[in-house]
Amino acid sequence: MHDINSVIQLISVLAVPMLVAVTFHEVAHGFVADKLGDHTARLAGRLTLNPISHLDLIGTIVFIMTRMIGWAKPVPVDPRNLKNPRKDMVWVAMAGPGINLVIGVISAVIYRWIIEMPVPGNKYLLMIIDPVGLMVYYSVVVNVGLAIFNIIPLPPLDGGRILVGILPQKQAIKYSQIEPYGFIILLVLIASSAIDRTIVPIIGMVIHILLGRPI
Repeated sequence: MHDINSVIQLISVLAVPMLVAVTFHEVAHGFVADKLGDHTARLAGRLTLNPISHLDLIGTIVFIMTRMIGWAKPVPVDPRNLKNPRKDMVWVAMAGPGINLVIGVISAVIYRWIIEMPVPGNKYLLMIIDPVGLMVYYSVVVNVGLAIFNIIPLPPLDGGRILVGILPQKQAIKYSQIEPYGFIILLVLIASSAIDRTIVPIIGMVIHILLGRPI
């Protein structure tokens, strides 16, 4: 029973930060693409802050299991509609991790403010402040994790799209051919703990810098 209660408590404080992180991540991709000439995401109804439109089942489960990394359902982008497809796709890809880093930094500032402010010994006030502080803490963890995880240079992750956009065209075409297998490769990397050994320490270091404490 204690374990079940712990899981329910974890999900309750993780839900809001996770939904905010994945929603803004995907909307940022679609918003930048829309501004650069591709209205596919807007026409598909994906420029919405309704998180249900962006959730991916497996990505959400990974979020709950790891508490820091995962993914959402990618917004549709058609590079053919962009004014400068290769260059513009780099900006579109960078938008998601970029907004997550911004949210992560803002959350870290709020978290530091919460833990440093004097709190009167009112148990009802503490009942509010404690879960809010935990949500803001997880907002830092999830947003930093989502940003860094997504810049792994593996299509279809954002880092893969960025790399394809900056490589010489011949190499970019060859590298982009990995994309149909990218999701399988990603699952293998997660299952083999390769992500735990390489990406998670980087995420932990950035979070430590922002919060002034280890995760």
